[in-house]
Amino acid sequence: MGVLLIFLTSQIGFSSIAKAQTPVAPTITTKSICSTQLGTAIDAVINRPLFSRVRWGILVQPLSTGQTLYSRDAQKYFTPASNLKLLTTAAALQQLGANFRIRTSIYQNGNGVLRVVGRGDPSLSDTQLQKLAQQLKQKGITQIQQLIADDSYIQGDIVNPTWQWEDVQSDYGAPVNSFILNQNIFSLKLIPQAVGKSLQVVWTDAGEARQWRIINQSVTVAQNQPSYINVTRELSGTILRIQGQLTTNSEPSLIDLPVVDPNYYFLRRFRTALATEKITLGQTLVLNGGVDQEEIAFVESPPLAELLAETNLNSNNLYAEALLRALAVKKLRVKNQTSADVGLEVVKASLTQLGVDPANYILVDGSGLSRRNLVTPEAFVQTLRAIARTPTAYLYRASLPVAGKSGTLKGRFQGTSAEGIVQAKTGTLTGAISLSGYMNAPKYEPLVFSIIVNQSEQPASVVRQAIDEVVVLLTQLQRC
Repeated sequence: MGVLLIFLTSQIGFSSIAKAQTPVAPTITTKSICSTQLGTAIDAVINRPLFSRVRWGILVQPLSTGQTLYSRDAQKYFTPASNLKLLTTAAALQQLGANFRIRTSIYQNGNGVLRVVGRGDPSLSDTQLQKLAQQLKQKGITQIQQLIADDSYIQGDIVNPTWQWEDVQSDYGAPVNSFILNQNIFSLKLIPQAVGKSLQVVWTDAGEARQWRIINQSVTVAQNQPSYINVTRELSGTILRIQGQLTTNSEPSLIDLPVVDPNYYFLRRFRTALATEKITLGQTLVLNGGVDQEEIAFVESPPLAELLAETNLNSNNLYAEALLRALAVKKLRVKNQTSADVGLEVVKASLTQLGVDPANYILVDGSGLSRRNLVTPEAFVQTLRAIARTPTAYLYRASLPVAGKSGTLKGRFQGTSAEGIVQAKTGTLTGAISLSGYMNAPKYEPLVFSIIVNQSEQPASVVRQAIDEVVVLLTQLQRC
């Protein structure tokens, strides 16, 4: 029987899908546009010949009313990219509340057996592991015969089966399950040596280094040569192949890769934290389920309001997927139903409660990384307007990047009339660019908008510049 090996590739210089590139800023202008002229002005941007094969979906409305100021295919489906996080975070805020926290607990089962229960906290780091170890030390525990990692809280695939391979192998496509630690990525540095020598591999985690057999086919080259790096890993997680070259004078290259097995990555790191507190650890194993007896240690995530901010400001896919699964606690799970599927049901129910037409979207994940998500611009505008009428609207809005100031919009709109007055969520996949959010129009009432571009063969920076031009036009609206 043949053995099929699937290899995954990580390349430096490949921009994370969640991160916005910096386009050329639209030209600043002080002219004003009557609302009756807006359609002509926007059409002049999006009907340019270079966009002749591109699909545009746009809807612009005043925040206070459903009056349409501009619409282009607003009821049609588009691949939304990370704009989908607007729906996931809206549902999370409505269903879980601003003060919701995710708790990681350690229970004492007796006879030197401890059970740690992960509940999918995306913010968990080595710092929190150290706090857990310190709490155990304070309880007088110096030896653990057996440590069980209970992986029963989140059920289902650790990566969405519709994600593409280049996403699954990248740090922005890290796996999600009951145990998330250091955002489920590990890092290594590649350092140039003398010309002709292989790049030096330096691990930030010696425990992780022991999990891999490295085939180093890289080389250090002279200063006038190009630099490129290819890191491929076998899907089973045993062989790491390093190819490519760096110039002898270049900075070290930091490579981030997703962990293969989050449960055992957690256990390896926790063993290190326990050793720091001089607690010896015997056997470790992963089990699915158990009885919660005496809780002897715990850590909690920051409140949901802070988790939302990381999700939307930095377009963090892992956080979005963790929040989707956290929503599953709001609904009784049917047998064989995954946490993600239950979470999607809760998102849909929450959007319906907000008044969003369920015919306006088809959701398959919580982050927007899947190309199978389909959402209309109208769905985003309906969500943004509905959330604005809720008591926690300010928290939702505060989680969004501010044009020219923060998050994935920090490098956009600088020096334009949109700087500081637009709060919006970015989105980028190959061939799909989106921007949806709010604007405090200086000479008009507050606006809500959604702009989605699909099937584009143009560079993302070119499409973003056109989107930004449209947004700047909105800042010039005035009543005539």
